[in-house]
Amino acid sequence: LLLTQRPPLTGRSACLNGSLQLDRNISRSTFSVEPSVKESTALIYRCHGEPSQVVTLETLKLPPLRSTSVLVKMLAAPINPSDINMIQGTYAILPDLPAVGGNEGVGQVIEVGIEVKTIKVGDWVIPRDAGLGMWQTAVVLSADDLVTVPSDIPVLSAATLGVNPCTALRMLSDFEDLKPGDTVIQNAANSAVGQAVIQIAAAKGVQTVNVVRDRPNLQKLTDGLKAMGATCVITEETLRRPEMKEIFKSYPRPKLALNGVGGKSATELLRHLQSGGTMVTYGGMAKQPVTVPVSALIFKNVKIRGFWVTQWKRDHKHDDEALHSMLEELCTLIRTGKLSSPACTQVGMLDFHKALHSAMKPYTSMKQVLVM
Repeated sequence: LLLTQRPPLTGRSACLNGSLQLDRNISRSTFSVEPSVKESTALIYRCHGEPSQVVTLETLKLPPLRSTSVLVKMLAAPINPSDINMIQGTYAILPDLPAVGGNEGVGQVIEVGIEVKTIKVGDWVIPRDAGLGMWQTAVVLSADDLVTVPSDIPVLSAATLGVNPCTALRMLSDFEDLKPGDTVIQNAANSAVGQAVIQIAAAKGVQTVNVVRDRPNLQKLTDGLKAMGATCVITEETLRRPEMKEIFKSYPRPKLALNGVGGKSATELLRHLQSGGTMVTYGGMAKQPVTVPVSALIFKNVKIRGFWVTQWKRDHKHDDEALHSMLEELCTLIRTGKLSSPACTQVGMLDFHKALHSAMKPYTSMKQVLVM
């Protein structure tokens, strides 16, 4: 994509400049797009740094449509922690700069190349992989980079489907054979992944012990998580106290622990696992290493695993059935009212600074979603 204009650069880091070609995956087309959609408004960063300093709103020229590409009008795209980390330059994968932000979102197909057979005009689509740049009003992508989703679910559910609910479902399915009545313990329970874990586990009859940080509105948060299906909600401080023994008189000790924090919180989760149980780490919000007590390894034979949904999707790149089956299971839960999107604040593209600022606030359960 070629920039039609370049506003003044901001931020402390030196940024790339000159005539810009934006995404290798976006520049693969040969047939012209319809005259009504020749440009896209996008959130772009030319260098890594704090989002408030390096992200700018700009107008892009769309490339022509190739025979294997599709033109997508974006409907909504959330701001996830991984998006922030990617802009900061700390994520595991980083697109070439300059780049359009956003790894997740939903759009509607408005034109397809003549060789595209799997996607048709009118379909809703989400990205298969990270780094494609979803924070823009329109985009041309290879059909192979997209997967269709049903259009009978809410837009916000579709926009937030591909990362957090998929992460939650895979962790609940792939590491332990959970049966109704079993227990899962998790920290970061009010995160988007945590909320999905609560709802999917409840639908399967699995109990959840949910750990959150203490805060002024703790009771309101607790009530909200329990309304989703949480069995028990406790604070990080309670996790370290002897009264945890009383909790596990009511529920069996967890087979599975889900760690999105790291540091001391992860160590405490391990202490409460049953013998032979598994702790899966999918995030590290505390930015501290996971410390494993020797006793947990020797005497309880716990298993320490990691999970990254992007890698799962790449490992199953040629297994469309696995991806579609996962998405259909989640969409069925959405249709039946058993899985809802996280609480969202819808923000227009012009207010992106406000959205980025809100997304980086601590103690927030509100997901910022850009609407196009």
